[in-house]
Amino acid sequence: MAEHKKRRFRLVGLAAVCALLAAPAVPAVAVQQERAVPVTVPALSNWTPAAGSYDFGGGTRLVADSESERRVADTLADDLKASGHGRVPVVRGAARPGDIVIDIRPANSSLGAEGYELQSGTRLLLTGATETGAFYGTRTLLQLLAQGDRVPAGRTVDVPRYKERGVGVCACYIHISLPWLENLVREMAYHKLNQLLLELKVKSDAHPEANTWGYYTKDEMRRLVALGDKYHVEIIPEINSPGHMDPWIENRPDLQLTDSDGNKQPARLDVTQQAAFDYYTSLMDEYAQVFTATSWHMGADEYMLGSDYSKYPQMLRYAQEKYGANATPQDAYIDFINRVQAYAASKGKKLRIWNDGLTGANTVPVAPGTTVEHWLNVQEKPSRLIAQGYPLMNAAYSLYLVRGGFHSDTESLYDQSWDPRGFEGEKLTSSTGITGAKISLWPDNGRGETENEVATDTGPALRHLAQATWGDPHPDATYAEFTARGTAVGHAPGWRDLTRVPVADGTYTFRTSGAAFAATVLRTADGYATVRTADGCLEVRGGRLTLNVPLQPGIAATPQPCDAANTMQRWELAPSAGGYRLVNAITQMALSVADDGRLVQFPPDQHRSAVWHLTAN
Repeated sequence: MAEHKKRRFRLVGLAAVCALLAAPAVPAVAVQQERAVPVTVPALSNWTPAAGSYDFGGGTRLVADSESERRVADTLADDLKASGHGRVPVVRGAARPGDIVIDIRPANSSLGAEGYELQSGTRLLLTGATETGAFYGTRTLLQLLAQGDRVPAGRTVDVPRYKERGVGVCACYIHISLPWLENLVREMAYHKLNQLLLELKVKSDAHPEANTWGYYTKDEMRRLVALGDKYHVEIIPEINSPGHMDPWIENRPDLQLTDSDGNKQPARLDVTQQAAFDYYTSLMDEYAQVFTATSWHMGADEYMLGSDYSKYPQMLRYAQEKYGANATPQDAYIDFINRVQAYAASKGKKLRIWNDGLTGANTVPVAPGTTVEHWLNVQEKPSRLIAQGYPLMNAAYSLYLVRGGFHSDTESLYDQSWDPRGFEGEKLTSSTGITGAKISLWPDNGRGETENEVATDTGPALRHLAQATWGDPHPDATYAEFTARGTAVGHAPGWRDLTRVPVADGTYTFRTSGAAFAATVLRTADGYATVRTADGCLEVRGGRLTLNVPLQPGIAATPQPCDAANTMQRWELAPSAGGYRLVNAITQMALSVADDGRLVQFPPDQHRSAVWHLTAN
């Protein structure tokens, strides 16, 4: 097999030389255009131009021999079809002019685990030392083909600067639709990002009392993980603990931390209880049925947010009983982290935590090997954490995008040539010990923006993060030039336009079993629709609010005074069984018809959603 490949590439090289010798003279302007660096995101860090071009056409084939090469080729074939380039066959054997060759050479160690080499000429050759590296070469090719079927002849060797290039999404309270997450995975892979850190609730079989809305089914997450595997995006799950546990323990007061006044804390797990540890690790076991990632994220942030350890004397007692008279209350918190770390390690997984709980007030160190994601400037500086041997990811607050709140100033970061060495509170001179960086999406004001608005806001930040973690953080003289790259390469193949409204603006009669009403449908700027009846615009309101959103199942949707800024009045008309389901843009619950005729919202797996048939009036 190896000798066959050598012969194949000798033939390719000879053909390229012959083509070069036989090439007719071309005007100077054309030569200058051919020698320009092709446009990609991230930008190519090097490019050696050659005369001529590679031309993708009807006779193009994908040549791949080994099993791993064919996996890369099969994914590329799917994406070429999805991006309008038709069906391209995957074949074995010698390459012909016009072919795309996938070659995985483990001996080419200079490419590392994710780098690739692209050679463009009469054929196009993509070489990686690993399957992942070859895959990333196909992402560059797809970006080039998005700009036309002609790729300038030349060569690049493209290797990432940082190992971890990520996006963090809190789908922890406000449910984010699966198509939105699938779009994100595709966009991440297209821009060579490789980690989706997902804080979320998976519907539990072991603890049904925890299944308040906001959850995902195991099958939904298996589908997302499979997509991530196909596109080399590792999906790392997070159940935040011991703080922010209210999505899990709001109905388990026995596990809640109790203060010295006897008040239960629904968001805080009582780490002094063995039952609390057993509960948490049982959830980890359930997640292991779904997620294949080699890491586990336990959060560990903001445990004492708005309070302090003095209100919880049991923490000090626990710490001193276990670690001696000099122990501090924070040692009980670190102890819980380390116990989770040991449990994760026993399952073959590495632990990740946020940094803000590491204030230096502990005497017990965090277990070695725990990755710390640094977002907040506290006493323990990044340089000290690296010196102590902890892998450090930059998850700076300046990279946050918060619904209805703070948004990363991507243009300013670009102009400053920000890179992962720039932490909150400290700028490091070396990248040693830094694993990479991520942007983080949070739903603090859940109704502050819709998913579609978040997607629009996230795009520039995602491309900037991809650039800053893969290559030169400032490849273009101006931010406008950098954003033009994003316009040139467009969206990932298979990306779905979630802003399309499937019916035209107009007045309709909505009919389903047991209910009918007339309403005017008007598309909103972010790609949803308002449903305006004679009495006002349909809106979900009432019941218990979570992050300013009525997430309680069974709450009614009623006509309210129309307000263009009110996101709770925005609806998705989701095609279903010859009609449409009415899904609220914020709660992500669909309307059903109650026995008394009211329109009420329910999660899709709890109650059969109404299918509405629309007749134009």
